[in-house]
Amino acid sequence: MEPKDGGTSFEFTTEVLLCFSRTLNFGHQCSMVLGGMFRNAAAIYLHLVGSLQRKKAGASLTRYLHQTLTMRKQLQARRLDGIDKNPWVVFTKLASECDAVNLGQGFPDFPPPDFAVEAFQHAVSGDFMLNQYTRAFGYPPLIKILASFFGKLLGQEIDPLENVLVTVGAYGALFTAFQALVDEGDEVIIIEPSFDCYEPMTLMAGGHPVFVSLKLTPTKDQELDASSDWQLDPTELASKFTSRTKALVLNTPNNPLGKVFSKAELEVVASLCQQHDVLCISDEVYQWLVYDGCQHISIASLPGMWERTLTIGSAGKTFSVTGWKVGWVLGPDRLMKHLRTVHQNSIFHCPTQSQAAVAQSFQREQLHFGQPSSYFLQFPQAMQRKRDHMIQSLLSVGLRPVISQGSYFLITDISDFKSRMPDLPGAADEPYDSRFVKWMIKNKGLVAIPVSIFYSQSHQKHFDHYIRFCFVKDESTLQAMDKKLQEWKDELGA
Repeated sequence: MEPKDGGTSFEFTTEVLLCFSRTLNFGHQCSMVLGGMFRNAAAIYLHLVGSLQRKKAGASLTRYLHQTLTMRKQLQARRLDGIDKNPWVVFTKLASECDAVNLGQGFPDFPPPDFAVEAFQHAVSGDFMLNQYTRAFGYPPLIKILASFFGKLLGQEIDPLENVLVTVGAYGALFTAFQALVDEGDEVIIIEPSFDCYEPMTLMAGGHPVFVSLKLTPTKDQELDASSDWQLDPTELASKFTSRTKALVLNTPNNPLGKVFSKAELEVVASLCQQHDVLCISDEVYQWLVYDGCQHISIASLPGMWERTLTIGSAGKTFSVTGWKVGWVLGPDRLMKHLRTVHQNSIFHCPTQSQAAVAQSFQREQLHFGQPSSYFLQFPQAMQRKRDHMIQSLLSVGLRPVISQGSYFLITDISDFKSRMPDLPGAADEPYDSRFVKWMIKNKGLVAIPVSIFYSQSHQKHFDHYIRFCFVKDESTLQAMDKKLQEWKDELGA
């Protein structure tokens, strides 16, 4: 039995098998005394003998033993069970294969504002120490400007060291919040439709998601629905609170719907949170993208809510720099200290240069805020024009957009298509909107996202006649959309 290629493995031979057999026979004899200690080994031996006899002479016994034994052990942690599938991967891959116009993913495909680009260039080429670590919980100039800027908006004296945490994007802020505050068996109320990470993040923390859906109040037949027509039922929401409820997740403006929660709706949520001693995790990444005169209100600004709310923001959505991955959390120190514990024991630190660029961008905006030159005023005006452009284009082929009050997105009712072409290809249990989007990508060259992915499994069948489009796109992308829709319209008229 010579080692091959200088390695330590040896060839499978009769001598090896006999040796292994004798060892296990000895183990079998000992099992009479040791109470079955070696029975599992004997079972493995019988499995191996049958398998090895079918393998080519010359196969490495040690390698085969290793593979067989390691495959018997579950590798992934149980907290990953059921959350491994990601719809974004499926639709992004299909879009690239079909060379379609991507109106699915929520990112701008146009340049950030000049002042943000210049700030980043300065951060990269200026102070060489920005290439090194900074304070773990946030670059000092950034946490200082965030505290100053949002303190005025929330009506709070925000301490940059105790009330602000900088994270790897808003996604990182959400994950840190769930890990820090949600414990085994805690219930988390999620308002649907909801961004699809809230449920798996709750489950990974050991929590139990509890869902409540916004309900559509129908408009007149000839009028388009608006995202404001989707409302919370206060009685249904109240019924979801129990003694086990730990937190409620709020997203305003909402993704995918574009709904901006009114002050009256926020007051209902706030009252229930205070009544039941429940935390509020408020995802407000689209707060500057509101349209038609709507006003974004942070729930933390309502009486009694600062002490139980985490307010989450995103530089990516604020300055159209999603690749910088800078987010933040604002909240009282009694909550924030637990987020800092998770942060310091996981990522510990966020990239210094991108934090410096975000700090400088906020400093510039603070000088212009409330004036016509404010980027936070100009940007939503430009995006509202893109939203209106998309609405008119989608109407041309019989799609019925829901007028978005905010965010990057609008959803579109595809009920007419579901009636006319109900049997699109797909798995038997696949929601209709998912099958429709795949059909549309392959046959019409347009990418959207099925709205059913923003619902819990039990509710998906009730909302599988909507798809989501992103309108925060370059003019050339919208023109490419127009061309595809015109071709679609011509086919319908043929």
